[in-house]
Amino acid sequence: MPDLPIGRARLLSYEKPYDPQPMIERLKALLKKHNESYREAALRAGLDHQAVRRILAGQRPSIPTCILLADHFGVNPNEFLELAGLPKLKIFDVQDAQTEHLPVEAIEVARDIARIKDPGIRRQVAEAIRTLLAKYFE
Repeated sequence: MPDLPIGRARLLSYEKPYDPQPMIERLKALLKKHNESYREAALRAGLDHQAVRRILAGQRPSIPTCILLADHFGVNPNEFLELAGLPKLKIFDVQDAQTEHLPVEAIEVARDIARIKDPGIRRQVAEAIRTLLAKYFE
């Protein structure tokens, strides 16, 4: 859907089935990491007090809800948009102009990770690599 106008892409995304499980798992992990209740997270994100509960019950969040929650938790909004089955927004595509300073191996690993289509699996692979690196630097 990247070539379509965002409004059209959003409408088409609602025609596809929504699997809430990846969003629910990610949201629960962030709630645990930030030690917040559903209500606290929703209110701190600028949403109504039931917004997070509705998402955890399986309701697809809207684009503004994804952006507000991502901002609150400090993650890229495109991660939440993708988990919600909504179109990603170009404005949140972060390109690092400093890749020429990275070793070739690091760029190759990053490209391999980026090819993983499922955002949940992609995040798990990235976290596994970070865990290995943390052990290495201990």
